[in-house]
Amino acid sequence: MGPPQPLDLFAAASAEGAWTVGEVTRRARAVVEAGLPPLWVRGEIANFKAWRSGHWYFSLRDTTAQLRCVMFAKQNFRLPAPSDGMQVFVFARPSLYEEKGEFQLTVMELLSTEQGGLWKLAFEKAKAALTKDGLLDPARKRRMPAFPRRIAVVTSPDGAALRDIQAVVARRWPLAELVVVPAQVQGAKAEQSVCSALHRIRRLPVDVLIVGRGGGSIEDLWAFNSEKVARAVAAMPMPVISAVGHETDVTLCDLVADLRAATPSAAAAAATPDRAEVLAHCGVVGQRLARALRTASRHAVERLDRTGDRLARCMESRLEQTRARLTAHSAHLEALSPLRVLARGYAVARDADGHVVKRVAQLPAGTEFRLRVTDGEVHARVE
Repeated sequence: MGPPQPLDLFAAASAEGAWTVGEVTRRARAVVEAGLPPLWVRGEIANFKAWRSGHWYFSLRDTTAQLRCVMFAKQNFRLPAPSDGMQVFVFARPSLYEEKGEFQLTVMELLSTEQGGLWKLAFEKAKAALTKDGLLDPARKRRMPAFPRRIAVVTSPDGAALRDIQAVVARRWPLAELVVVPAQVQGAKAEQSVCSALHRIRRLPVDVLIVGRGGGSIEDLWAFNSEKVARAVAAMPMPVISAVGHETDVTLCDLVADLRAATPSAAAAAATPDRAEVLAHCGVVGQRLARALRTASRHAVERLDRTGDRLARCMESRLEQTRARLTAHSAHLEALSPLRVLARGYAVARDADGHVVKRVAQLPAGTEFRLRVTDGEVHARVE
């Protein structure tokens, strides 16, 4: 805009030389920006608003005055949003908003006066909200499946984290299918990108989910400290492993996940069994099963032998008893046999039709009949 030009006070002293409102605010802005260089200001945040564009609007006040402030998205996208009542330092350029004629500070840097800064305050605030809702309760942690068939991964498709996970899964458990759902893992759009990826996975038949990225600064990892992302992770229907950053980095996603892994490679190892160990275990189980089968077969043969001996003795006893009963029945039948009667001197008369003759009236004179004696039959006739 250039340095402000001296005011033409003589021209403005009469109605004919009056300035327009726009000329005044434009000239006032030039004077303010030329006279006040960027500076640090301390105060309390009030009336904070974050617009969809990403710009922040708020007031900075103390006990005596307040200043309107704006912090554009290109300066604030790496910061967690502050809240009303927070004491902060701002490095800002004094200016004047021409359209409304309002003095304001255009903020370029914003720091909390508390130890740990905005990051720690935002982290603790979100952590308290998650704790209140029970999402950090160890009792809600789920166990990993022993033999996963499908593993989903939410990470950057171009990062080293994905390559590490793929290498570990291929080595340890190649039977598992990897489903990669790409997401931005840092930057202004990372929060929404990770939440969208998690939402897509909810509809997939997945046994376990890995959410992760490589290491970085607290600004790089901040999407995984978002309360929105943490709640999305806690709501997943399958067990979740969080592997964000390195071993010393702990995020809200780590706290709400079912398992925290120090690195993406450790997450892949935690999600899969070791093929070599499984094969060795199968060999041991096979040997134990073979020994158990041999022992069971030997015992079965011994039991069959003992059962066979008992069955043979039982059969012999039953046959002996049956033989004795048959002998008794035979003797009884023999005693009742008509032949035994005939052997004692009796005879049986039968007519021509073979009927036994029991009365004299059945044998009129001249009737032929047969007479059965002990050793045969005799033909006879009545005289």
